[in-house]
Amino acid sequence: MRFPLSMTAGMAGYILKNKLRPRPEWQKDLAPREDGTNPFRILPQHRNGGRKPHPMIRKRFPLVLMLEPLHACNLTCTGCGRIREYETSITSRLTLEQCLGAVDECGAPVVSICGGEPLLYPEIAALVRGILARNKHLYLCTNALLLRKKLGEFQPDPRFFINVHLDGLEQTHDRCVERQGVFQEAIEAIRAARAAGFKVCTNTTIYRETDMREIERLFEFLEPFDLDGHMLSPAYGYSAVDDREIFLTREDVHEKFQDIGRLAKRFKLNSTPSYLSFLRGERDLPCTAWGNPTYNVMGWKGPCYLITDAHHQSFEELMTRTAWESYGHGNDPRCEHCMVHCGFEPSAALGINARPGDSLKLLTWAFR
Repeated sequence: MRFPLSMTAGMAGYILKNKLRPRPEWQKDLAPREDGTNPFRILPQHRNGGRKPHPMIRKRFPLVLMLEPLHACNLTCTGCGRIREYETSITSRLTLEQCLGAVDECGAPVVSICGGEPLLYPEIAALVRGILARNKHLYLCTNALLLRKKLGEFQPDPRFFINVHLDGLEQTHDRCVERQGVFQEAIEAIRAARAAGFKVCTNTTIYRETDMREIERLFEFLEPFDLDGHMLSPAYGYSAVDDREIFLTREDVHEKFQDIGRLAKRFKLNSTPSYLSFLRGERDLPCTAWGNPTYNVMGWKGPCYLITDAHHQSFEELMTRTAWESYGHGNDPRCEHCMVHCGFEPSAALGINARPGDSLKLLTWAFR
């Protein structure tokens, strides 16, 4: 993700400190516990087979906490698996104390409130205030259907971004979320949020049928709002989703993102240059799923935001009882085509497989 320059230095300092002195209690490798909370009963494949170990396997620490206070939603989007994976707990929600406790326990400098639809959470305003009071950088991810109604509960803050999901222009987006009128409501909500002084960015999932020319037109359409950035992420067909034909293989991702460099020069993309290079197939990055841990009503979700093999009751347990070396491209077949930002942006931010000139590109990206 892109940060204001005042926060970029803070993130750089946080990364340097933890790379030099990683917390030892997070670096242990303990046997995974038997866990009955995985609705799909899928277990790690343990296929590492002598591959070179992850360069950060003994320096594990989080960068972005994916916080899901609830899984209930007011939409049934085609590419979302949350309402199916957590069908038995769809009415459950975390308490405010549990949410803030996870923020403190994890200690990540950035929090992304997702779900479900976070604006359905009754204490969302108090949660936002509590996270900002802890000097965290905060992204509130929303479909924006309730944003205009809820906007008065929040206060603009330079560390607070409202992240609106848009998967294309009106016809495409409404088809993806399976309801007409959602795109227009999202645009009106963006207009209201910008007029009220809030920082706003967008999040777009790229599917197999996505026309990248339409994504460029979407960004052109949004230019008058002077938004604070756009995030793009390739759709990945993980276990909890139904329609698997809409998702991308690694080769599909490379093809879709071949021209992303041109868009990055024209628009404010929230993806780092190294990650975009990875999406184009120009470099390899290992999965660093512990960099973006997920906490929800079932606990700490392991191993990642998309795959569920266990839910852990503490962050330390997630870090130490997850067989991290068993996951990622070439290890677990479920990971073969995953190139999603929550697994690979941490690797880019940590400088794994860095090349000469990467630091200059990153600095130029940050200033833009």
